[in-house]
Amino acid sequence: MAQSLELLLIQFLMPDNDARRQAEEQIRRLARDPQVVPALVHHLRTAKTPNVRQLAAVLLRKKITSHWPKLPPHAKASLKQALIDSITLDNSHLVRRASANVVSIIAKYAVPAGEWQELLPFLFQCSQSPQEEHREVALILFSSLTETIGTTFQSHLNDLQPILLKCLQDETSSRVRIAALKAVGSFIEYVNEGGDIVKMFRDFVPSILNVSRQCLANGDDDVASIAFEIFDELIESPAPLLGDSVRSIVQFSLEVCSNQDMEINIRQQAIQIISWLVKFKASFLKKNKLIVPILQVMCPLLTETANEDEDSDLAADRSAAEVIDTMAINLPRHVFGPVLEFASVNFRHVNPKYREAAVTSLGVVSEGCSEHFKDKLEECLKVVLEALKDQEQMVRGAASFALGQFAEHLQPEILSHYESVLPCILNALEDPSDEVKSAIGSVAAAAEQAFIPYAEKVLEMMKGFMVLTKDEDLCARARATEVVGIVAMAVGRTRMEAILPPFIEAAISGFGLDYSELREYTHGFFSNVAEILDDSFSQYLPHVVPLAFSSCNLDDGSAVDIDDADGVDNGFSGVSSDDDDDDEPRVRNISVRTGVLDEKAAATQAIGFFALHTKSAYAPYLEESLKILIKHSGYFHEDVRLQAIISLKHILTALRAIPAHPDILEKQKDVLDTIMNIYIKTMTEDDDKEVVAQACMSVADIMKDCGFAAVELYMPRLAEATLALLHQESCCQQVESDGEDDGDIDHDEVLMDAVSDLLPAFAKVMRSYFDPIFAKLFDPLMKFAKSPHPPQDKTMVVATLAEVAQEMGAPISAYVDKIMPLALKELASSEATNRRNAAFCVGELCKNSGAAALKYYPDILQGLHRLFANSEQDLAVRDNAAGAIARMIMVQPQSIPLNQVLPVFIKALPLKEDHEESMAVYSCLCNLLLSSHPQILTLVPDVIHVFAQVVVSPDESDEVKTTIGKAVSHLISVYGQQMQPILSALPPAHANALAAFASRR
Repeated sequence: MAQSLELLLIQFLMPDNDARRQAEEQIRRLARDPQVVPALVHHLRTAKTPNVRQLAAVLLRKKITSHWPKLPPHAKASLKQALIDSITLDNSHLVRRASANVVSIIAKYAVPAGEWQELLPFLFQCSQSPQEEHREVALILFSSLTETIGTTFQSHLNDLQPILLKCLQDETSSRVRIAALKAVGSFIEYVNEGGDIVKMFRDFVPSILNVSRQCLANGDDDVASIAFEIFDELIESPAPLLGDSVRSIVQFSLEVCSNQDMEINIRQQAIQIISWLVKFKASFLKKNKLIVPILQVMCPLLTETANEDEDSDLAADRSAAEVIDTMAINLPRHVFGPVLEFASVNFRHVNPKYREAAVTSLGVVSEGCSEHFKDKLEECLKVVLEALKDQEQMVRGAASFALGQFAEHLQPEILSHYESVLPCILNALEDPSDEVKSAIGSVAAAAEQAFIPYAEKVLEMMKGFMVLTKDEDLCARARATEVVGIVAMAVGRTRMEAILPPFIEAAISGFGLDYSELREYTHGFFSNVAEILDDSFSQYLPHVVPLAFSSCNLDDGSAVDIDDADGVDNGFSGVSSDDDDDDEPRVRNISVRTGVLDEKAAATQAIGFFALHTKSAYAPYLEESLKILIKHSGYFHEDVRLQAIISLKHILTALRAIPAHPDILEKQKDVLDTIMNIYIKTMTEDDDKEVVAQACMSVADIMKDCGFAAVELYMPRLAEATLALLHQESCCQQVESDGEDDGDIDHDEVLMDAVSDLLPAFAKVMRSYFDPIFAKLFDPLMKFAKSPHPPQDKTMVVATLAEVAQEMGAPISAYVDKIMPLALKELASSEATNRRNAAFCVGELCKNSGAAALKYYPDILQGLHRLFANSEQDLAVRDNAAGAIARMIMVQPQSIPLNQVLPVFIKALPLKEDHEESMAVYSCLCNLLLSSHPQILTLVPDVIHVFAQVVVSPDESDEVKTTIGKAVSHLISVYGQQMQPILSALPPAHANALAAFASRR
């Protein structure tokens, strides 16, 4: 076999394609025979040409997994020795590398079985050899062996550290330094504990930084690139590997990303490190006072312009904006001040790029820092509106972007400024900037009815853009399509339904232009139209659903760069076979075409909207939609997963709208099972907080829609998943693992609000049976109300407990002594939301816990009394205080000094803002009247005056008004003569409305 195989190997390396194909086929047949191994070993030892020796090693790597167990001991020994000789003696670097890869595969089986005990001592010896080649190959083997026998090295890491450190500092060989860097990186994933091992890895950082700085100075960017990959691994590792080295890593990264003389790729890696630190190690940045230094570099990067030959996705200004955005979301109160200062200093800068950067920075942070904009909105709007009139188009475009962001994220405060904002944005309609068109959409969405006077002009202009077909115009067409959908949403179905068909026709025709961004925005347009038309959208389903399916099934366009260390690119993959499953190449990086990803996300969202709004009419598309959404719920990118999680709930809604018969009921059960299993898995295993939050919200919605019987089977797992989230132990919460807690905790608005909403959802469907589960969740929830958690966490807890009490009922009495002190303290909070929720909470506790709450009544009344004073400016707080008093009176009237409480209570009415309290408040008064309670009778004129305002209010329900009517009817029947002057004193419209409801039976 050896002789024939040699000829085939030589033939395979020939340039003649036919000869190569013949050789490949015969090699494939020979490779199935275990005797091929001794033959390949022979050629690895004796072949005269390096290419043949290299090919022999490559084939050994591909076949050894299946043949190793069948080899006799002497053949195994011969193979191992041949590989050792090749690694140490062969004069070809590529042959040595190929042989090293065979060693790593064999080691997976031989080392654990005790068949190659001399391997590790050999490698330690090689790594300290004076020969560069030996050191390099040893380090390469250390790296590759971590993939197969990584755990074996854990006990040797202390011995390896000085070797790796020395090799990192090897000034004689860049190849050794690179191999050492890779080796350090490969060991990171096996460090999952504290102590000396963690300290050892922290000690590597200064050496890595020193090597990287030297290499960058010499123009050797590849080595620095490897260093950034290692930092990336350090940041993402669950072990606390960074320690105090965070400061030096940030400093190095900032040096690189701010150096415009360096290649954009290496700068991009440096910016990405800052981004990951912001996302995963925010507390470290605060502790080490690194936020301002980062912003001092990132904000000026917004002024950079990408070269024409550079990938715009790698542009420094775009990457810096993403970092600032992430910082604003994760560290809002630390970011807003420095960004506002940058904008204020530069919005009149002589250089237009700085003016552009000034307004861009405000737009970028508007989402994350929305709470901090409230007191500074007028100042920020002044900057943006002035920039909208700038002579430079780039500045006007940035101002439009900022306005759009303000409109989307700074509600309701932005609503009071539309008189100044809308004319400015409409005056800019003729501007060619795409950002202006996006801003119009955002402003329209936020302004809603206020935008109606401007809609006709905007839609007419957008119609012209939606028929453009030249390549250079398609981006504008995409934005115009988006704007029409948003404006239509703002204007509403009544005004839009008749004029939508030509816009829909133009949108559908755009799919023939093969432009991903246009398809993305068109899917969003269809989503908006489905929401506007609701069931009338069914007529368009045959046209638009196949388009959504097509986008969802697009190839991802992933470009996977395989690190095939054999260094051979001669089609060797053709000789592999089905038994090579364990022989996986390393994936070095994955680059995704963002346009396709965004298109998939938009199409996935559209599927859900179609199902939600057309319901049973969507039945023909449910099966294929479900297949796509199940697949996308596990998609690699969170944007697509998020839309899949949302749309799955809508698919269930559509399925439940189909008229019931046995087959449909069985299908509903199966689909619910699939969806609930996906949601529970997402809650525990997904690493993105927004995706997990959406899964939690969807579970809550399903419980409300389907009832307890439908979800009873899943309750134990749902409870466990919720408990893990409250303990902050789920996958998406494992990000801040380094160092000590600095005592500064930000409210996790994205995730924990959704998690806390699950508890009332459970209570609503389980009622008192929720108590055993609540007992397990109570203490973990209460931890969020303790210092150093912020006020937002405390009010989240109080609101959750109030809603649980409302739904669970009497069992809440067992928790009153733990909850009431917190609620009483929150009644005096400086935050209106906290006071509002606390008032609601004490009311529900009193209503549902019976005698357990009585001892707290004096303190509750004292705390609520402050909320009726003139010093309380928040109307919703007063409304909730009234609701609390009403509940207390209804359950324990004898425990309330009604002669003191009722006048204050009635004076605060009618309710001004929170009409969810209406039934409790007005039912309380009606019950007192119907029972002719002596304390209420003297206040009847005031009560009637309140009732008259309620019955003419468009904000109040017929149910509330009917309840009032019955009480007034009772008063008239009992005290008719005395009631006449009271009713006559009312304005005629009020008196007539009250009389109408009083006459109802």
